[in-house]
Amino acid sequence: MSANLPEFNLVKPSSIAEALAAFRDQPHAKFCAGGTDLIPNMRHGLFEVETLIDLGQIVGFDAVTINGADIELGAGISLSKLVGRADIRERFPAIVKACEKVAGLSHREAATLGGNLCLETRCLYYNQSEWWRKSNDYCLKYQGDICHVAPRGNRCRAAFCGDLAPAFMVHRAEVELVSLNGARRLPLADLYVEDGAAHLALQPGEILASVHLPAARARSTYGKICQRGAIDFPQAGVAVSCRKEAGVLQFELAFTGTNSKPILLEYREPLGPKTDADSYFEALEKQVQKSVSPQRTTTTAPHYRRLAVAALAVRLARGLV
Repeated sequence: MSANLPEFNLVKPSSIAEALAAFRDQPHAKFCAGGTDLIPNMRHGLFEVETLIDLGQIVGFDAVTINGADIELGAGISLSKLVGRADIRERFPAIVKACEKVAGLSHREAATLGGNLCLETRCLYYNQSEWWRKSNDYCLKYQGDICHVAPRGNRCRAAFCGDLAPAFMVHRAEVELVSLNGARRLPLADLYVEDGAAHLALQPGEILASVHLPAARARSTYGKICQRGAIDFPQAGVAVSCRKEAGVLQFELAFTGTNSKPILLEYREPLGPKTDADSYFEALEKQVQKSVSPQRTTTTAPHYRRLAVAALAVRLARGLV
């Protein structure tokens, strides 16, 4: 790995309009917020960047707006600020728990909401030094023509490993995307595509500007499986929400680290007062195993990760009953 960053131009717009105009003039540029994912990837030589457009100077990009019972979060808000907000902790506990499990304290001071939602996919064959990747003829995600995880396929299997996406998804968050063509709003789950090399449904020059959280209707939590207790990306992460409707409990679950996109599972079976809980959660565990598709993107066996994420999902769900 090179210890030095390659040379690049740095543009610091003071508004989203200026940022979009800068990209129009330099269409091969990349947007950068906290840079906690982007800069290490540049050091690894995982992509070439001539110009970085720094979104960190944009006025109001980290603003929090309360609209009645709804909350709008600027994509530039840091994870440490999210953790420090009592209203988020009280109404959307899974989000705070997910933030607290991202990297270390100093990382969370710089890392942003939008950056974590747009995190690059990761793979054992991709997140390596230049000489290592070159000796293996690169891979389908960058410069190569084969996915070493699934050589017979034609799609990159790199996994999305952002902690925040599933926590926001179980609270039915929506994102606002802006470009020179205008703005559009869509459910967070629709931002992602099951393709490790092109996992975001962003158009060229489009910026994730804000995240909208509707009125909280459910309790929630988040947990993840990783090799170390801190700093690591999830090998599998689970967010669970539980809401009570007409006397029965309804669960929604979302997963990260197992597929090229975060997976949302709206579990349709209710847990009522007369339902056998053991049978219910046994069926839920089997459904989770069917919903995720871990691949050989880490040193941990895919089958273990499939079983572990299902067991974690049941443990978290039981904790909300």
